[in-house]
Amino acid sequence: MKDYYSILGVQKNATQADIKKAYRKLAVKYHPDKNQGDKIAEEKFKEVSKANEVLGNLEKREKYDKWGENWKQFEGANQGFDSSQFGNREKEDGQTFYYEGDPSQFFGKGDFSDLFGSYGDLFGNKNYHRKSAGHDVQANMEITLEEAYNGTSRIIQLNNEKLRVTTKPGAYNGQQLRIRNKGGQAVDGGKRGDIYVNIKVLPHKSFKLKGNDLIFLADVEIYTAILGGKLSISTLSKKVEMNIPKGTQNNAMLRLKGNGMPVYGKSNQFGDLLVRVNIKVPTDLSTEELSLYENLQKLNKQKVKSD
Repeated sequence: MKDYYSILGVQKNATQADIKKAYRKLAVKYHPDKNQGDKIAEEKFKEVSKANEVLGNLEKREKYDKWGENWKQFEGANQGFDSSQFGNREKEDGQTFYYEGDPSQFFGKGDFSDLFGSYGDLFGNKNYHRKSAGHDVQANMEITLEEAYNGTSRIIQLNNEKLRVTTKPGAYNGQQLRIRNKGGQAVDGGKRGDIYVNIKVLPHKSFKLKGNDLIFLADVEIYTAILGGKLSISTLSKKVEMNIPKGTQNNAMLRLKGNGMPVYGKSNQFGDLLVRVNIKVPTDLSTEELSLYENLQKLNKQKVKSD
């Protein structure tokens, strides 16, 4: 069962004025002229129109409150109802009425014209006619991580028209840029649609993105990991040196603040560079090197026993 009160967003004890006000607000919101091609809005408009048709009429509302959605089965119970006022009427779901009487009986004096006058104000003219806009266009734009970092531009072509698309530093994957009034042409002189450019940042061989942070996998010699030292890293903009603390473990994550991606739209703000340590175990050791490692192993076992 459809709850017409819920459809209009009013309580069951709402006054007729409340119902009329709620309907007019929703009718403007979901009207087809405002939502061309939107099937959901079209269905919503039909629902609120049907709800207002019932609740906006005291006689029908009383029957609906008493018998629910099947109120029409009892419509003939009203002896005062003059069906001759209606030139034609569809059955059941259509519920379309061609009224030949005075519209003020339903809307109050002046309200009928005011309702459609408000549509005229909304759509830009008083004749209840709105020129349709052209369709929007979707386009994809692939950029490298370096281009996302520094900003870049592309030339796209639409209907023999070349347009330049520019990205600011810090452009990110999934970002959507809007170019107003450059989309499809309107057929009746209305304004053109818009172009929506979807940004895709291509994978990088050295860095991965995590929000505004950059993740870098750094190979660290086992000696540096044990003894500590320096590690030189080439970022997207410069070379930096990172301190490797003594005893750094494999897969440890070290952070260099302010060396990540620019924060889009915010000057001088950057994410961080996150360096994941990958300890390189030496291979092809000489006999002498193997002997030294064996001695280290013996020392370590002695230390464990003493502890």
